[in-house]
Amino acid sequence: MWNALVFAALAGLAIPLGGLCALALGRSDTPMAAWGHGIVAFGGGALVSAVALVLVPDGIASLPAIPALVAFVLGGVGFAALDGWMKRRMGNRGQLLAMLTDFIPESVALGALFATGGAGGPLLAMLIALQNLPEAFNAFGEARSGGQSPRRLLTAFAAIACLGPASAAFGLLVLADREALLGALMLFAAGGILYLVFEDVAPGAPAEGSVLPPLGAVGGFALGLAGHMALAGSGG
Repeated sequence: MWNALVFAALAGLAIPLGGLCALALGRSDTPMAAWGHGIVAFGGGALVSAVALVLVPDGIASLPAIPALVAFVLGGVGFAALDGWMKRRMGNRGQLLAMLTDFIPESVALGALFATGGAGGPLLAMLIALQNLPEAFNAFGEARSGGQSPRRLLTAFAAIACLGPASAAFGLLVLADREALLGALMLFAAGGILYLVFEDVAPGAPAEGSVLPPLGAVGGFALGLAGHMALAGSGG
């Protein structure tokens, strides 16, 4: 129990850390446009890796084909509706929504993994943390451009980080023995993330003659692939 909570908390700490990094770079007089687009793309690559390597494979392993497809499509449709509502009420918050959509189900899965005695728990926590860092960096910059104060944003990011241990505890205590429900949750999140990546994250990282944004996307996915292979190795 405590191991799951500690590792989920450590993964969540990457969220306020990413916000602090964005705040520090934002104060620099050095032109950061290309690097900023590269970090946005890196976060997009990490999100796609979470969909392709964690959420979808684990989700379809727990559900028959038709319920799996329904859960995935409902995730995309549901988050399209939620994204539209947030833009009407709160402005553009796609990066923040993508981060939450990624972080919460993966933390639930982390708790379930610890409950089943899986040896890959610490590695999954590291992968979540390494995804959270660029995603939080991007979400912080997006929210600041909308006029939010840095102090309020960092406070909100710290509160979001607390959702990690709470989600892990939910996965540990409630969903560890309910594989079908956990799989549906992960596929729903995967559909939502994929919608948000193509609707918000990828358009926010234009190449503009620089190789950094597309290479950032490749690097983000490579990071997820490395974590996936490490998890597979630990399971073997």
